[in-house]
Amino acid sequence: MTKRFYPAVLERDESGVFGLWFPDFPGAVAAGHTQEEAVARGQAALEAAMQATAERDLPLPTPTAFDAITPPKEAEVVTLLALAATPPDPSERVNIYLPKSVIERADDLAASWGVSRSSLFGLALTRLIAAPWGAEVIRAMKKGRRP
Repeated sequence: MTKRFYPAVLERDESGVFGLWFPDFPGAVAAGHTQEEAVARGQAALEAAMQATAERDLPLPTPTAFDAITPPKEAEVVTLLALAATPPDPSERVNIYLPKSVIERADDLAASWGVSRSSLFGLALTRLIAAPWGAEVIRAMKKGRRP
């Protein structure tokens, strides 16, 4: 999935602490004793805000243009910057039919790894799709052959 870039305002208060906030996500703020610390925490705040937006089934906002940002007059703005984050990839429920013996084996493996059946199936399918030989396996299955 393509990353989205959102503008952030990095400012400094009278005590020298840096604050970072996002015009497009009013609740996403971060602070740090250094610029680097504030930006790193800002990255986490941006990702959390994007995730929370997706969980509420709301569309992500269009990033505000830098020239449209008006910081408060009392703010000591250090710089405007853009931080990138990959939008959340929401899950969707699907129903599949598999032989009971395959499900039992999958459940045993998932339990031994300490993950859910869904996580195991997601991992297996993701790996199959990404594998260089994955397309060949799928073509063979479509032709009714065993891979």
